[in-house]
Amino acid sequence: MALPVKAQLSNYAQYGNSHVDCGLRPSKLAMEMAVGIHSYVTPTVNPNHRNSSFSSPILRTQLPVGRTLSSYSSSNIKSPSFSHSRRNPLHSFIKCSVSEAEAPETASENKVALVRRNDIRNIAIVAHVDHGKTTLVDAMLKQAKVFRDNQVVEERIMDSNDLERERGITILSKNTSITYKDTKMNIIDTPGHSDFGGEVERVLNMVEGIILVVDSVEGPMPQTRFVLKKALEFGHAVVVVVNKIDRPSARPDFVINSTFELFIELNASDEQCDFQAVYASGIKGMAGLSPDNLADDLGPLFETIIRCIPGPKIKKDGSLQMLVTSTEYDEHKGRIAIGRLHAGVLTRGMDVRICTTEDSCRFGKVSELFVFEKFYRAPAESVEAGDICAVCGVGDVQIGETIADKNDGKPLPAIRVEEPTVKMAFSINTSPFVGREGKYVTSRNLRDRLYRELERNLAMKVEDGETADTFLVSGRGTLHLTILIENMRRENFEFMVGPPKVINKKVDDKVLEPYEIATVEVPEVHMGSVVELLGKRKGQMVDMQGLGSEGTTLLKYKIPTRGLLGLRNAILTASRGTAILNTIFDSYGPWAGDMSTRDLGSLVAFEDGTTTSYALASSQERGQLFVKPGAEVYKGQIVGIHQRPGDLSLNVCKKKAATNVRSNKEVSVVLDTPMDYSLDDCIEYIQEDELVEVTPKSVRMSKNPKINRKGR
Repeated sequence: MALPVKAQLSNYAQYGNSHVDCGLRPSKLAMEMAVGIHSYVTPTVNPNHRNSSFSSPILRTQLPVGRTLSSYSSSNIKSPSFSHSRRNPLHSFIKCSVSEAEAPETASENKVALVRRNDIRNIAIVAHVDHGKTTLVDAMLKQAKVFRDNQVVEERIMDSNDLERERGITILSKNTSITYKDTKMNIIDTPGHSDFGGEVERVLNMVEGIILVVDSVEGPMPQTRFVLKKALEFGHAVVVVVNKIDRPSARPDFVINSTFELFIELNASDEQCDFQAVYASGIKGMAGLSPDNLADDLGPLFETIIRCIPGPKIKKDGSLQMLVTSTEYDEHKGRIAIGRLHAGVLTRGMDVRICTTEDSCRFGKVSELFVFEKFYRAPAESVEAGDICAVCGVGDVQIGETIADKNDGKPLPAIRVEEPTVKMAFSINTSPFVGREGKYVTSRNLRDRLYRELERNLAMKVEDGETADTFLVSGRGTLHLTILIENMRRENFEFMVGPPKVINKKVDDKVLEPYEIATVEVPEVHMGSVVELLGKRKGQMVDMQGLGSEGTTLLKYKIPTRGLLGLRNAILTASRGTAILNTIFDSYGPWAGDMSTRDLGSLVAFEDGTTTSYALASSQERGQLFVKPGAEVYKGQIVGIHQRPGDLSLNVCKKKAATNVRSNKEVSVVLDTPMDYSLDDCIEYIQEDELVEVTPKSVRMSKNPKINRKGR
């Protein structure tokens, strides 16, 4: 007699969950595992131990509305088809419903026959920030023999941008490829920060599957949810990699269960829930299908990719179609369009048609053609559908356009990205120090540079402001806009920016503002002050849980985006620099009311000149200073933080009066070390009536002369 579903799931809990299934027939799983399959890694099985450390995620998941346990009954559950082949024993434990459930398409479903290419895999590696995604790509490149044995290779090879290396984050999506057992894998490394979600959204058009990297302690984080939601909407196959499994406080069972619950919350199909889990240590270059038994290399990960992520479906005999998802610029070759070939064959020297979604087309010619081989672009004479390539010769091509057949080419659906939530005003530099350090200072230079950014940054918008020298730039968050400002600094631009403001919506005469989900990792000793701070900014607690054995608490809040402006520095101060804040856009909600994001005023210089030790000694009693002796300042420049609400004007250039009366001894002046605010700190600090002056060598703050100054 067949056991009830609950009993079957209880039996299944004994055998581990290195493979998570929406529903497996445990009796068959136990029989197959008892055969003694020769495998790459063998999970520990102890049938007599009822309280195994592994537990079924289904029993611990609150099923969504409309999905009950009966829907997982044995009548509609697929059994795992284990292979007993000795030629590749790893396949014994790798089982993917996505690849197995594929049925040949009938002519009624699709007029043009789609063919599956099995010699190529197009994958994107996505994760939350700092979950080890780029380090894992490093290990994959090294083990695929992309580099010589004696070649000196830097850490985080894919982070080639100077700004990426300085900040330790990925900002731009990048392509590379490796070859494993005659299969070419096109790998796209994507940013992990939510502000650069637009980069992730556009590259998902190029791939058939994703590798979702999750930290073995933190588990799914806000950006994990965002990228997984987008991948599931595209119907992509997902391989979950639990990274940093060698951490002392790793908890792989919790992470797998949390990830499974996330799949259920996002309404994933049964096939997508049936994901394969791989446990890895990216920095050591090791992976396995069990957290306790890792192989010496990433072989299990490579095998899982080949088996679980299907090859691209292509129209082999169809008309040429290639969707441009990224562009680069080369001094010699001009603009380079990068994308995946969906149909047909593209050859060098071919005449093509460039189409937009409005069916307005123009013609061009492919002068050069490249494919991604290892870490470089390799010239190619022709590229078949399914592969990712780079095209030169079409100088005016934009992201989202389709390179199609000259005679009967049709455009592909355009790339859609989420709307921006934060805007800032960019204007020309009006300070007395204008032109001293920068090369490009006019409004025409500023306008051209901002509109040029739109060509590759889909998640950003630029509008003309109230005056001819002001432009409103909208983005996903303050970091998204700060990276643009930093890049413009390094290109010798001089300009001023106003404080970030949220973009509200009006629906049925009601004002709606953006809300975000904020997660804060904070030691328990500082939890009280952080909770108080978030409460003042209209945050509502959603969840609170302990994090591993490190004495850290994870707080999850739903908070207006306005409340997040300037929050990062305040949280670091409240937690003595130990808290980690992550945010991601959630939805638009009712206006939360007025809130104060800064309690203290500013110290403002009231004349031009050079600061002196004598003046700063008396000024530092009024608050914390930003300037040191010998620095040039101008009237209206912010030189410090006032210790009370309201602004205070100071004379920081006053010199000691010279007299003919000698004192018995010189009085030594002891000055406090001035605060060193970075560009990010300055943008978080300023309020409505203040500006940040950005030049290639300096970042200053000043009062906005066009707004009546608050003061005493």
